[in-house]
Amino acid sequence: MLLRHELPRRVYDGFGRAAVGLSVFVRPHGVDELQLSLERAANEGLKVAFRGNGRSYGDAALNTGQLIVDMTAMDKVLSWDGETGVIEAEPGLTINQLWQHTLADGWWPPVVPGTSWPTLGGCVAMNIHGKNHYKLGGFGDHVLELDLLTPTGQRLLLSRESNAELFRGVLGGFGMLGCVTRVKMQLKRVHGGRLLVRQWALPTLSHQFDAWEHCQGEDYFVSWTDCLGFGSSQAGRSQMHSARYAQPDQDQEGAVTLHRDAQRLPGSLMGVPAPLVPLVLKVFYSHDLMVRFMNQAKYAASFYSSTAPFFQSHAGFHFLLDQMPGFREAYGAGGFIQFQPFVPREHAQQVFAEIIRVGLRRDLPSYLGVIKRYRPDDFLLSHALDGYSLALDFKVTASNRSALWQTCQELADLVLDAGGKFYPAKDLILRPDQFRRAFGQERITAFRELRKQVDPDRVLRTDLSVRLGIDEPG
Repeated sequence: MLLRHELPRRVYDGFGRAAVGLSVFVRPHGVDELQLSLERAANEGLKVAFRGNGRSYGDAALNTGQLIVDMTAMDKVLSWDGETGVIEAEPGLTINQLWQHTLADGWWPPVVPGTSWPTLGGCVAMNIHGKNHYKLGGFGDHVLELDLLTPTGQRLLLSRESNAELFRGVLGGFGMLGCVTRVKMQLKRVHGGRLLVRQWALPTLSHQFDAWEHCQGEDYFVSWTDCLGFGSSQAGRSQMHSARYAQPDQDQEGAVTLHRDAQRLPGSLMGVPAPLVPLVLKVFYSHDLMVRFMNQAKYAASFYSSTAPFFQSHAGFHFLLDQMPGFREAYGAGGFIQFQPFVPREHAQQVFAEIIRVGLRRDLPSYLGVIKRYRPDDFLLSHALDGYSLALDFKVTASNRSALWQTCQELADLVLDAGGKFYPAKDLILRPDQFRRAFGQERITAFRELRKQVDPDRVLRTDLSVRLGIDEPG
């Protein structure tokens, strides 16, 4: 028998470090071992959560007092076709391992987040998005097949043709419908290892949205937003980044830059050596005034720099967080939360402006603001819509935690009143009633019906699923 007191224990945290939980854990190396762990956990009465590299910001990969199944040992590439760009891999394979395996053949993951360390299983569970969602959609749009192991021991093949409803539910279902054991997906052909990038500054939120409405020709588009400024008139100014895939006639070194060595991340960020970045950030993040000076420097550097396109490696453009090792520790002992509302296009500018104003008015400003554009999809619990998201990082302290949660829940109501949604990988504040409003009772009921089919004894749970009331009526 798998007894609780025989298993190792560990304190896990979310990427933002504002949520932690003590759990027992196992680390299977294959599907048979995984299934045995699930069977023994069910017999023991342990609730189970699956975890990759723990890049979800909140409590999505926590399971306090219960069992964590660490999937990182199941990280093999099962097959790779360099002609078609189709790869099959185990769920513990990271985005970093994926592109290093495929880039030399001229293929890049079509959707990547701001760090290369999430696992494929985590990318499926959260249906992650990148800086090109408005053009290529989310991660799930490029998944061809999944193998799923359910808590009852079923091994199911999922695709758009086979078990289609379960396929729609697993992608973005935050691990509550079973464990993905194989991911088959289509990668994107690239001619070189570099992108043509433009960077420029805009003075207001309104200017940003004007730029966004004309971004459709870009392969990637993202904007950093200053949520503090020196005075409310400066809050909302931005540094815009767009990127296009370099064509063979544009990049004479394209073939050379497909090599992984050409994807090494820069040794510095804004002139600061990479190892010192966390220390510098910790100093700046110690006080709002310091963040204002940092944002002023960032904006000014962008405002006065040339807007001529420049070459940047795929890794350098996408994986900014990887250029800041120890980034999350910079916020201090309380960590931080990320609040990321998704708002329909027609209401986004007004809602985002009010969110920024409320943060300033209540002395709870965000130290980071990032805007992205989206298109809708048909996954069951999808956060995607025809609109925008504003990702905000809020520093958590012992003195502001209660007020911060209350403020974010009030802001969530503002977002929901505008028809908005939220993203479980980033969330740590939603109440069950807000979760129901975000996704709609019809979809939540359909999700619960799938849960009954694959997990009738409710073996699977996470701190997130408990907080959001996934299995509660209503």
